[in-house]
Amino acid sequence: SSGINAEYGGSKRTATGGADKNIVIFDKEGEKIVCTLKGHTKKVTSVVAHPNEGTLISASPDAQIRIWDVESESCRHVMRVHDGPVTGLSLHPTGDYVLSSSSDQHWGFSDLSTGKLLCKVADQSVSHGLTCCQFHPDGLIFGTGTSDSLVKIWDFKEQKSAANFPSHSGPISALAFSENGYYLATSADDEVVKLWDLRKLKNFKTISLEDKYNVRSLTFDNSGHYLAVAGPDVRVYQISKQCDLITTWKAHTQDATSVKFGPNVEYLASVSNDRTLKFYSSPTASA
Repeated sequence: SSGINAEYGGSKRTATGGADKNIVIFDKEGEKIVCTLKGHTKKVTSVVAHPNEGTLISASPDAQIRIWDVESESCRHVMRVHDGPVTGLSLHPTGDYVLSSSSDQHWGFSDLSTGKLLCKVADQSVSHGLTCCQFHPDGLIFGTGTSDSLVKIWDFKEQKSAANFPSHSGPISALAFSENGYYLATSADDEVVKLWDLRKLKNFKTISLEDKYNVRSLTFDNSGHYLAVAGPDVRVYQISKQCDLITTWKAHTQDATSVKFGPNVEYLASVSNDRTLKFYSSPTASA
């Protein structure tokens, strides 16, 4: 499994995308699979759930973005925005639009209700594909990562680059904004997580990880005080000057590919290449 969204529809449902090309929706309380959505022709690498509507958005190396109606278990729109694998998805804070990134060096912005592409922009300054994308909570800026180790912040209205963070090495594997809008966490194939203060555009902490620890996913809790990291294990750091590691789980037999906090940080969920979905009680309750 790869894509995951632990906060589906405001309920205790979790949507996961897998190497079997399917999206599986799991009910945490009933401990059962609710439905399986089929349509992608390659593995599903990103899944994003709309917070209010029964809508899911998924992406895949098959170059498709699909918008699903969960209740009817049907695909509402198939969007062919990109000419290569879709590497990232992020829902705009209004819930009306979705941002996508691709190895075709473009990011795209599409209307969820119509399934129409509104704009598609190439990063003229680099000749490398985009590896991930994420909207800032204010919806005015967003971040993209490249296969050439660059993190770029974009001004959404101007469709222009606003800042570059070039201090990683290797392809950018994940980026995450804190809900309060102050922090950005980034990772690449270089065994570190970098934390940036967006008010000063400065790297204020670099968390060094173990040898060969490849980060696959980053996510903040709602408060911005905790950062979850997925890779060879699942771990949580407390965001401070020290950025202490407060808990580590080694529940998967292969790399965890995605991690998310559940509603109100009641739990964490992770998925892995071992094809399992794991739930953990929130470490923030005791921290």
